[in-house]
Amino acid sequence: MAALGALAAVAAGMAVASPSAQAADPTSSNGASAGSDPASRERAFAAASAEYGVPRTVLEAVSYAQTRWDFNPGHSTSGGYGPMHLVDANLGSAAEGRGLGDAPAPAPAPAADTLGRAATLTGLPEAALRTDERANIRGGAALLAATQKRLGLPTGASTDAGQWYAAVADASGSTEQDVASAFADDAYSVIASGASRRTVDGKQVSLVPSSVKPQAAQVGRLGLHKKQNAGPVDCPPGLDCEWVPAPYQDLGGGDYGNHDLANRPTAPKITNIVIHNTEATYDTTLKLATDPTYLAWNYTLRSSDGHVAQHLQAKDVGWHAGNWYINGHSIGLEHEGFAATGAQWFSEPMYRSSARLVRYLAKEYDIPLDMQHIFGHDQIPGVTPANVAGMHWDPGPYWNWEHYFQLLGAPLQSHTSGAAKDLVRILPGFEDNRQTVTYCDGAVADSCGSQPTNFVYLHTAPSETAPLVNDIGRNSKGAPSTTSVSDIGARAQAGLTFAVAERQGDWTAIWFNGVEGWFLNPASAPAAVPVKGSYVVPKAGLAKAPVYGRAYPEASAYPAGIPVQALAPLQYSFAAGQRYAVGDLTVPTDYYRAVTFSPDTPNDHLDVVGQDRYYQISLGHRFAFVRAADVDVVKAQ
Repeated sequence: MAALGALAAVAAGMAVASPSAQAADPTSSNGASAGSDPASRERAFAAASAEYGVPRTVLEAVSYAQTRWDFNPGHSTSGGYGPMHLVDANLGSAAEGRGLGDAPAPAPAPAADTLGRAATLTGLPEAALRTDERANIRGGAALLAATQKRLGLPTGASTDAGQWYAAVADASGSTEQDVASAFADDAYSVIASGASRRTVDGKQVSLVPSSVKPQAAQVGRLGLHKKQNAGPVDCPPGLDCEWVPAPYQDLGGGDYGNHDLANRPTAPKITNIVIHNTEATYDTTLKLATDPTYLAWNYTLRSSDGHVAQHLQAKDVGWHAGNWYINGHSIGLEHEGFAATGAQWFSEPMYRSSARLVRYLAKEYDIPLDMQHIFGHDQIPGVTPANVAGMHWDPGPYWNWEHYFQLLGAPLQSHTSGAAKDLVRILPGFEDNRQTVTYCDGAVADSCGSQPTNFVYLHTAPSETAPLVNDIGRNSKGAPSTTSVSDIGARAQAGLTFAVAERQGDWTAIWFNGVEGWFLNPASAPAAVPVKGSYVVPKAGLAKAPVYGRAYPEASAYPAGIPVQALAPLQYSFAAGQRYAVGDLTVPTDYYRAVTFSPDTPNDHLDVVGQDRYYQISLGHRFAFVRAADVDVVKAQ
């Protein structure tokens, strides 16, 4: 890979952006505080249903498919406000100049101005539609009712919910028929299955399951066009995708950008999908992906509506992971957002689009739907000890992995076993798991507010007052990890499986980066569940087993003319007496050689495959690799 790609890690520079506080509790239209009333959102749906003649199941299902009933403060460069995700197409870039790239972003892509239309239909000011839950839900109901009336379909709160299919599809905001239909199908699946949750701002909303027959043929009344993708777009039906190519360009002087040509999945094999966030707005991100002097990844997803831009074909290698071995075996998805602001950018449309895309790609390339193969940039190891401290931490503590894997159809609760004792999977829940996180704006300790988080902290002893464990790769002097938003050193993340070290009362200790890390895990409210699987231990006679950040071949595998790539063990100690959960026993052993622009260069654009075997293990927040020759695999009890 060219020097440009070797030095840079990802499109997101992960500079911490200054967040606005978590959305303040909206105030109801009569002036009373809605924030102190958990039932206020439920009543708002009932009132709007009656006022505008929209079946309550339809109204609540549309809101759930857009926001899961959360009151969002505005996503992306085009808004997306409140439980009904009302989009302000005239907003412009709310975060221009943050993250990477200070040049003015181009005008946002055309979007339906549902906020403006709702204001016209209801007579309410746009400010109220942005901040008031009753006004926002009334606006969403008015839009659905207006579409139903325009199409000449039956109205009324008691009408058959299946007769509202076209209006629900129209609520997607898409001009493409298959995308609008996919949104409607999502909403109707919620009606069929039901849903219940407490929202981020403390509102309890429930939708009782009901039998409904969606009138899918109605979508033809909307006059939407059939999708015609330009370029080699590789996306599933129902996903709004476009081709925005990344340039493969000779920059002179032996340098080139912004990715490498390859022949995947033949060589190297595609085994992983990496979840990133951009640390820049969508428009700035597209400018970076199309800059030949920068980096490329495979897909970018927009926050406001889940729209997808594809930049690379899967056969080629993007420069996104900060680890060349992982780059060679992965597809990278960048999600518009800033890790320190969490739910303000990680919208439900983006989660759903991402999950639909990942399900499709996983099936296409035979990638298991688990967190050993679908993982965050923050889980990727450094390639040498010197690289560890500089590795990235996106998508960060506010990405909802538990919900994401539910959308993937592979819930993280699967393969649990109440009888298992050697392995546990961290599953603290999300909405109610509000861990202390600090320094979200890079300067003020208490700037993060109270947000749901995806991890539990690990302590050096079974006590809340005990220091957090140290990550020697981040702090070689042994200082405890911190609660800073970017410090992953003591975070056991949801969905990851760890080997149990010991238990004391309500506390469980796991092996984590060479030390025991304790977390509160009472039977009455467990933060982890027992799971089946295997773990590894150093082979008998070894004081410790080396751990690596990549699975490169043995020296004898390299043909003449290709330099042997040195394997540098990481600084973590996997000593006798410790054990680590196995993530993958079928790790490819190879090195993809690509250091020149021309694919015709001898001994270049060549996959060097070795006979040595590696296993992927759950070492800490980041995984690592161990040589099969150094460890024994033990079936967990």
